[in-house]
Amino acid sequence: MMPNFHTTNRQTIPVIGLNVDIGNMSNLSRVILNISKRPMSHSYVCVANAHMLTLARQTSDFKKVLNNASLVVPDGMPLVWSQKLKGYKNAERVCGPDLMLELCKQVSLHGGSIYLLGGNSRTLSLLSEKLVNLFPGLQIAGMHAPTALPEKPTVDEELTKQINHSGANILFVGLGCPKQEYWCATHAPYLRPIAIGVGAAFDFHTGTKKRPPAFIQGLGLEWLYRLISEPRRLWKRYLTTNTAFIYYSLLDFIKHKN
Repeated sequence: MMPNFHTTNRQTIPVIGLNVDIGNMSNLSRVILNISKRPMSHSYVCVANAHMLTLARQTSDFKKVLNNASLVVPDGMPLVWSQKLKGYKNAERVCGPDLMLELCKQVSLHGGSIYLLGGNSRTLSLLSEKLVNLFPGLQIAGMHAPTALPEKPTVDEELTKQINHSGANILFVGLGCPKQEYWCATHAPYLRPIAIGVGAAFDFHTGTKKRPPAFIQGLGLEWLYRLISEPRRLWKRYLTTNTAFIYYSLLDFIKHKN
């Protein structure tokens, strides 16, 4: 049986039936940093948007992944709007790429190190160079670009040993949703660092993919910007999951009001 990873004193509110943490960049990053100081964290964080919650609502295995996470931070503005409509006016977006930079900044200032998992060798090389330039004191304990993985990877014992022996406190996983969340949930029981799935953050920070402007993100239209950028890959995802998320949100709000 998988251990219970839940963090004490969490403040969460269900969004379409999934608990999502309420907070901001400062206090949620502080929770992650505190967990990262444990000798063995056995923990992972899901950086959630509408797509991720919709998948979890529709897939029991993936729902368990989110339910067992130490934190489910609200990356998507629709999640924050849902929290605010339910009375949590202090709810803020905690964007995955920005969370990654904030954690790197804190690690560079206060000691510790990070590990990068995902992408390819070129992306990891560019990313490590970018992060060290931004945060000169940052220690990168290791990097690994995995070969093609199934959606639900099995435990890679050799890689787990390498990550643990590196001494890293935080493991950033950039494999895309839901593969990265399945990877984190499967490996967390054996990991020293806290694992965080950060999606496209590796590509955004290296410039291999262009990040939407801040005002687009604030309007909750990041999905539209990405759809225009990658229509063939993303049209089906956004057509189905966004429609489903709106439907589930309406049911959720009616239930909450009653």
